[in-house]
Amino acid sequence: MIFLLFFNFRYFQNSCAFSEYRIVFCARFTMLPVINSTFSPSHLGLFVRQQYNLGAETVCTLLKTGINDSFLIKDGTVKYVYRVYSRNWRTRSEVLEEIRLLNLLHSNHIPVSYPLQDIHGEYIGELKAPEGLRFGVLFTFAKGEKLLNFPAELHYQTGEIMASMHQLTNSIKLGRVTYSPEVILQDSFERLKKFLPAETAEMDFMVSAQKYLLDEFEHFDKTHLRLGAVHLDIWFDNISIDKNAGITLFDFDFCGNGWLCYDVAYYILQLNSTEKDDAECKLKTEAFFNGYESVTKLTIEEKRIIPMLGVALYFFYLGIQCQRFDNWSNTFLNEMYLKRFINLLVKRYFEKNGLG
Repeated sequence: MIFLLFFNFRYFQNSCAFSEYRIVFCARFTMLPVINSTFSPSHLGLFVRQQYNLGAETVCTLLKTGINDSFLIKDGTVKYVYRVYSRNWRTRSEVLEEIRLLNLLHSNHIPVSYPLQDIHGEYIGELKAPEGLRFGVLFTFAKGEKLLNFPAELHYQTGEIMASMHQLTNSIKLGRVTYSPEVILQDSFERLKKFLPAETAEMDFMVSAQKYLLDEFEHFDKTHLRLGAVHLDIWFDNISIDKNAGITLFDFDFCGNGWLCYDVAYYILQLNSTEKDDAECKLKTEAFFNGYESVTKLTIEEKRIIPMLGVALYFFYLGIQCQRFDNWSNTFLNEMYLKRFINLLVKRYFEKNGLG
């Protein structure tokens, strides 16, 4: 676009003399594609209010931007969360499969944040952003707060909830990603290689750890590994705790197909990273296992491979961070961050469990 701006002004000197100038500014503006945008909360709130027939005083505020953007919707005393999926992150059919899973869990009294239909009976809203079409879904609000460290009895309850969820998702097939060794360990590692130089000690460790894990995966006794739909991201950041409502799970954005013990392994992995006192970590780990097995038993093989699955999931989520560098992780992901992450988390957990 070319804009021509014309205007006159008079320059006065000694209160009487002046000269007239005509200035022409020519500015050229080029419209460039956008990687990711953030919707105006006030305008998005109006859209949500209309689509879900909410009250006239409904307020929308930004909770966080990230892999997806989350907005808090308040209609009087009632709260919701509206998630706007990033462009080309999940297909419409993948979002519908997430919704299908959540509706199954909710209808069977598993405490989850679940999706709501709009006035047209639709779960998915289509939003035109500068970068292209994005999807939006309104979820019930998970009452309570996120706690980095919480008592052993709550870990027991989380174990019960996860096991109850797995009883429902055992043998269920979602129209989403299957978390195979290739997805977890190989695809993610290829992304990591773009950000961490090959000649570093940390990359040497990751190469040897990947080789070890891929070999171990080949020898798992898969006849004793339950397979179905998994959450793959159950940790303190996706658990809300309320003294009245209890525990609520949310953010099923990474749900897919895989061994059910992936969820167990990820939870134990995160417990080890948040609980620095070994005795406290052991106490809470046992409480979680006891809660889980009060509902359904883990097989001997599932228990054996949990540490290996945990390290593999470190690979996977490092790969996600690298994959989403353009519109999420660039504020923190660099060579120093990756070295610290590998040394303080991945290598520590690998060695703590006597792997390799």
